[in-house]
Formats: sequence, structure tokens, C-alpha cells
Amino acid sequence: MTRRGFLATSAAMLGLGGSASAAEERFEISRSEAEWRAMLSDLEYQVMREEATERAYTSPLNDEKRDGTFLCKGCDLPLYASETKFDSGTGWPSFYEALPDAIGTKSDRSFFMTRTECHCRRCGSHLGHIFDDGPPPTGKRHCINGVSLSFRPA
Repeated sequence: MTRRGFLATSAAMLGLGGSASAAEERFEISRSEAEWRAMLSDLEYQVMREEATERAYTSPLNDEKRDGTFLCKGCDLPLYASETKFDSGTGWPSFYEALPDAIGTKSDRSFFMTRTECHCRRCGSHLGHIFDDGPPPTGKRHCINGVSLSFRPA
């Protein structure tokens, strides 16, 4: 068992896990597990539907610097404007603000800590987490899995 698996299992046994997963909530766009699996790669499915995390520095979107919009890979909802993207040095695409009415959040109590999980408000796809160590004007860092996003140049 991996360290992450051990921590997740231990947290679940102690009742420290997050709230209901995206698959258990109701969203404007819903698909069956088979439909999600057919449209997503294994890694995309693990991240977007099972709230896994991609390895740091593996997404080409981390280095994307063109003007445009970052969309949800699950439903094409515009989520982040390129103007809000910044290099956080963490290895994941980071933004200081989402587009209006683009994301939903919930408390994530996994791994013996409390974080704010963010997901697409339309299809529930897991995006990443929001932290309070970002730049002005919001002071927030939306640390987003690149596999959850697609990019549309301006």
C-alpha cells in the first residue's frame, strides 16, 4: 500500500474524509460511469471523477502563456481566464480567480488536514484545491490539475 493510500484509508476509517464525491452529487450535466470512462483517459478519470492528483510538472498547461480561456475537460464550461494564471512554482496550473459562476467548492478533510476542494459547477469534475497563499488581488491560489482542463486560445 502506498503512503497516500494508507493515509486515505486511515482518514476514512477515522471519519476524516471529505464530503460526498462529485459522483454522488447532482449536477446540470451528468453521465454514467461508463460514459465518463469512454470520454476520459485513465488519468483524467482518476483525477476528475475520483479526486486524484496528477504528478506535478506533467501538464503542458502549466507552461501555457497565451491569451485565452481554460475550460473544463468534462463539459467545456469556461473556468479560468488566462489573465488570472500565474506561476506558483508548484508544478500545477495556478490561478488567482475563477470566472463568475464557474466552480463549486466543498471542504476536503482528507490527509489529516482541511482544504477547499474545487470542481466544475456544471458537471462536478474535480479540478484541484484553493489555498490562501496566492497573489493580489485575491490572495488565493487555485491549484488545478492540468488534466481537468482544456485551453482555447483567444
